[in-house]
Parts: sequence; C-alpha cells; structure tokens
Amino acid sequence: MKIIIAPDSFKGSLTSAEAGEAIAAGIKEILPECRIQAIKAADGGEGTIRALMEVLGGRIQEAEVHDPLMRPIKAIYGISEDGTTAMIEMSAASGLCLLREEEMNPSVTTTFGTGELICDAFRNGCRHFLVGIGGSATNDAGTGMLSALGVRFYDSRGMLLHGTGESLKNITYIDTAGIPAGMLDADFTIACDVDSPFCGPEGAAYVFAPQKGADADMVKRLDQGMESFASVTLRQTGYDMQKAEGAGAAGGLGGAFAAFLGGKLVSGSEMILEAAGFDRLLKDADIVITGEGRIDRQTSKGKLPYRVLMHASSYGIPVIAIAGSVSTEDNPGFAAVLPVVQGPCSLAEAMDRHTAYNNIRRTAVQIANLISLPTKRGTGHHNKKAATSL
Repeated sequence: MKIIIAPDSFKGSLTSAEAGEAIAAGIKEILPECRIQAIKAADGGEGTIRALMEVLGGRIQEAEVHDPLMRPIKAIYGISEDGTTAMIEMSAASGLCLLREEEMNPSVTTTFGTGELICDAFRNGCRHFLVGIGGSATNDAGTGMLSALGVRFYDSRGMLLHGTGESLKNITYIDTAGIPAGMLDADFTIACDVDSPFCGPEGAAYVFAPQKGADADMVKRLDQGMESFASVTLRQTGYDMQKAEGAGAAGGLGGAFAAFLGGKLVSGSEMILEAAGFDRLLKDADIVITGEGRIDRQTSKGKLPYRVLMHASSYGIPVIAIAGSVSTEDNPGFAAVLPVVQGPCSLAEAMDRHTAYNNIRRTAVQIANLISLPTKRGTGHHNKKAATSL
C-alpha cells in the first residue's frame, strides 16, 4: 500500500514537515510495510519557503525588517540557486504568529515589513518573486508593503498617511513615483491561501479580521476603508480590486500586488503541489492523508486540504483530513474528517508542540487501524478497492 501524506502546517504548533512526521510515525506503528510519500506542503503561509526550496534549491537570506507593529525584527526569505528568484513568506515579517493575543489589532498592524523583505531581495539581485501571503496579522490592503517600496498615500488635505487599516478610508491620492526603477519590470507571483474578494460580506474584513483581533465595529470600519481604497485604486490604475478573485487574501495584500506591481494571483496550494509533482505521485497511491489547524467552511475556499482533495478525487483516491478543530457543517468530500484533540482542553494546551505532535500521531494510529481492517479480516492483502471503501 502507498500512502501520501500532505498536510498544511498546524499554525502556532507544527510545521507541515513536523505534522507529516507525526502522521507517518502513527501509520508506521500499525503498517510498517506500507510505502509512505510525505510532501512538505503549504498554501502560501508558513512553510512556503521550505516547500519551494525543496524543489528550487537555494539559500536562506536574513534581513532586518519591522513586524506588524513596526518593531525591529529579523526575518528570513529564500533565494534560488541562480540568484534570480526570491521566495518570501509575508508571515515572516507581517504574520499573526509574531503577535501576542492582546496585541492583535488589524486597524493598526501593517505589511510594511513584507515590503522591506521585497526591497532586500531586489537589492540582492532578485527579479522574480514568489510570495506566499497566508497567515497575515493585517488588514491594510497592502498599503504598508507599498509604503516600504516608496509609494505614498495622501488624504484630501495632502497629509501623508501611514499604511494601516485605519488609514484606508482617508486615502484620496496615491503617488507611485517612489517605486525603485526596475521593480515594476520584476515578475511577482503571489500565492494566496484563499480566493476571497477584496471587500463586502465575503471579503477580507468580514471573514478574516475577527481572527486578527477585530470586533464587529472594527470589521465594519475596515470594510468601508477597503471599499474606499478600491475606488481610489480603480480611478488611478484602472485595476478593479473588487472584481479580482483572491484580492482579499492577507487583508487585501493580494489586491495591492495585482494592482500596483502587476502580480499574478495564484493558488498557493496549487503552486506547491505542482512544484512537488503531486499528480505524478498520486498515480499509484491508495490513500491520501492531509490536514491543517482547523477544517471549516473556509477550507473549501482554496486551502491546501481542499486542493489535495480535488487532485486525489480526480484519480478516485480517498482523502482523510485531520485537524486541531473541526466544523462538520460543510464536508466537501473527504472520506473522513477527524479532530486530533481527545477531549476538553485549553487552546494553549492543544497548540503545545509536544501535545499537538502526539495528538496527530495518535490519530494517525487510529487511521492506520481502520486501513488495516481488510487484512485483519482475512483478505490477506491491502488493495485500492479496500482503501476506497473507507
């Protein structure tokens, strides 16, 4: 039997590689003879750099930048072996993982540090940029990132504005003259983990800002600011953020890349799966195991487990998903969706690395026991028909 393991990271707990190791350990405990193919996957958030470097090779570069609250930090990005391609995770500089719970506030957080990473890579000779924009702490529509590149934002009185969520509603004019010569000719591929629109009921503010610390009033103000900024951008650039799929990713950062830098918005999951040769690996597989921190209605909006499911389903291969928490109201077609937490516990305990690893491994043991049932009942061997019956 061949089992493919392709989880996303369990954000705040385990990387994709660590989650994959835990699943493999549990499977091997029951099925030591099976073939396991583990993929270091990502959907544009944490783990994107490592996943891309598995294919492209290269080196890690460190840069001094600013975090979402403009505090100095050091962040890393990847440079390909030929020195022309930068592999950047916006979460390394502007991610929710950099803030304590009491610091989360998408009205004041900024993507400025992400822009600083781009500038550093540009100075180092990179002209192709693969940017993963999952895991953001921001809802600034990318204005912080653009500010770091030299773009200036002004209100109706000509006052210079900072690139934050709360300033969006006041922007009336955008000056792009400060973008470095040659950067507009660079190639930007933006890996989005969702296909959310820029604003509106299903847009960045309403769907994701509450996860970043926004209350209902803040969400409303942020969405109004996003709508206003989209109108100004359309007037000055001709690019309609409100009609672009994925423009709402990372609090509108996806739209900023597309409108001002000619960025191509693609599924982060698809970019990683293609680089890993996922379809080729599926051709002789019996079952796939995927997962992420939470499986809910957002999973089918372009998250990695859903992309894995779509690919595997085209080959008739069943997919089991595991997660730290599960909302069962919407299952897009997984053979099973299993929570890894055994019982009531605090969020801090559930997200502890050691606890999360053991919970995932234990869940994988249960999956392996189910997979092995045909053999235990005397069929004498595993086969794809038996696996599919799960």
